[in-house]
Amino acid sequence: MDLPYSYIAIEGNIGAGKTSLSTKLAEDFNGRLVLEEFADNPFLPKFYEHPERYAFPLELSFLAERFSQLKQDLYSRDLFQPFVFADYFISKSMIFAKANLGEEEFELFMRMFKLMDTQLPRPDLMVYLHLEVDQLQANIKKRGRTYEQQIKDEYLKSIQDSYFAFIKQHRKLRILIVETADVDFVNNPKDYQRMIDIVSETYPKGIHRIKA
Repeated sequence: MDLPYSYIAIEGNIGAGKTSLSTKLAEDFNGRLVLEEFADNPFLPKFYEHPERYAFPLELSFLAERFSQLKQDLYSRDLFQPFVFADYFISKSMIFAKANLGEEEFELFMRMFKLMDTQLPRPDLMVYLHLEVDQLQANIKKRGRTYEQQIKDEYLKSIQDSYFAFIKQHRKLRILIVETADVDFVNNPKDYQRMIDIVSETYPKGIHRIKA
């Protein structure tokens, strides 16, 4: 199998299936897999308990970790692994910061973000997996991470809105918004093949909305 894109970023809200799809694609296309390292972030559980107190250190720590990981992985490609699949794009830091920070904190955050953002390549294709909030909540409960179980619908909606605001402002990227409401690409081979077919198509730069 071959792909028209060497660097694909799978994006989406919390519980959208980013890691699952990235992992499967990397396995099947012999690609380098870049997964977000969030499990060891000491601020994440604290943020869900006290968001106003821990939002700024959380977003700064995520930005630093994402930048370091992407800079290392994207600039040290293996000739035997011509594809890179990541379950996030560096702009995720900006998207979440926009939803989580106050105005002054966000302005300070953006100064640092812009310095780092210019040093990283853009993905050839960004795939945004779109699910409604109730489906996201079902996935969150199913995977059972303790600190995620109290996430409110309103918070997921704010993240969704922040993503769409970003997408509308970045029409020079190649972005797919894939509606995955009726898709189980983890357990259904036909659904997964449909996702392969979608990312294997050649698209012009801009925003494309697709029903999986």
